[in-house]
Amino acid sequence: MDSYLIQVNGHGDHAPMLDVNLKTNGDSILLGKAKGRKPRWSVRASEMSKKTFNPVRAIVDSMKVEPNPKKAMISLSLGDPTVFGNLPTNDEVTRAVKEVLDSGRYNGYAPSVGYQSCREAVAAYYSCAEAPLQAQDVILTSGCSQAIELALAVLANPGQNILVPRPGFSLYKTLALSMGIEVKLYNLLPEKAWEIDLKHLESLVDEKTACLIVNNPSNPCGSVFSKSHLQKILAVASRQCVPILADEIYGDMVFADCKYEPIATLSTNVPILSCGGLAKRWLVPGWRMGWILIHDRRDIFGNEIRDGLLRLSQRILGPCTIVQGALERILHRTPPEFYHNTLSILKSNADLCYAALSAIPGLQPVRPAGAMYLMVEIEMEHFPEFENDVEFTERLISEQSVFCLPATCFEYPNFFRVVITVPEEMILEACSRIQEFCEMHYQGAEGAQDLECDK
Repeated sequence: MDSYLIQVNGHGDHAPMLDVNLKTNGDSILLGKAKGRKPRWSVRASEMSKKTFNPVRAIVDSMKVEPNPKKAMISLSLGDPTVFGNLPTNDEVTRAVKEVLDSGRYNGYAPSVGYQSCREAVAAYYSCAEAPLQAQDVILTSGCSQAIELALAVLANPGQNILVPRPGFSLYKTLALSMGIEVKLYNLLPEKAWEIDLKHLESLVDEKTACLIVNNPSNPCGSVFSKSHLQKILAVASRQCVPILADEIYGDMVFADCKYEPIATLSTNVPILSCGGLAKRWLVPGWRMGWILIHDRRDIFGNEIRDGLLRLSQRILGPCTIVQGALERILHRTPPEFYHNTLSILKSNADLCYAALSAIPGLQPVRPAGAMYLMVEIEMEHFPEFENDVEFTERLISEQSVFCLPATCFEYPNFFRVVITVPEEMILEACSRIQEFCEMHYQGAEGAQDLECDK
């Protein structure tokens, strides 16, 4: 006959547990201890996922507005140069990938930091006397976004803080907050072509500051820092012993009257992790090929940061091997006229847009010097029926079917961002509609006061 012995053990501060013994035909089977509760499903999202927040998506997704059905939609919001088909990549770039694909040699796993030959190719392309690079100084990543993520993850711990530009690319904050890293925003100055307010920047540094993010050329501003301004930024970082994470994805994408200076070429002692990739300059953002360039002339990072990046890269097995295999040919076969033609189109669009918007009462565009964007100030006192830039851009969609991102997305209210990669005729049409919109809603000083009194 089978018998069952159930013993309840528990004393003091410990909850009672069940000892369960089954005796079957004289044999004892110990099933172990189980808590005295009924199991139930309790699956919850992680704290990391709850902390992950994308300001652009949050604002854009909340804009419940339909475009004017009588006007075709013109989107000046998305920083993807491939959307309209007017900026294709170069034939040499696509040919390089086709050759690699046909070779069948790059179908397997690569080292997590990238193939050695591909790292050598990137190092050779960017190395110069002022900032020499070797293959060991290059980490290949799945796009520049992952490069930024790895750089943040290796430099900062939960509870530390990073210094981020305002206005600035929203991904910095999204990544940092998900990692438990505090974000401190330093101001850029529109009246000085978006230079950094250096006094404000330095006032934010404390013992918990892990790194300074410098985005040059800038998204969303389209600004390009001068050599002298970069040297002043480096002086702050040197005084405060703060390393720099340089987001240089738009590197070399500057207009003819301007010069791009990689910040590492000007540094004598500040260690720098420079993040870049193929996405923008080569017009292939979907190929997801990025890199981190480690500049550490004084061996301040040492082996610890390099080893940390290696370990972090092992969380996934590196970027697409097909694009890796094509990298050397892409870097060295792309003809100079391709870059020149792309920048010529962007400069022409920037000039057209700047001139058109400058002529509109109530708007103050800031002239860009590179990248793919320009920022426009809304003189809100002349548009009193709108509470803020979000409401202004919502109404611009509903009335004129023109979509610009409100700069609240970049922590900078009462501005909006224009993407200048669209075809010229669309730029002109969009600016014409924006003018019509502003003329309809603009209030002079007296009209604005009257409307305020009516509220």
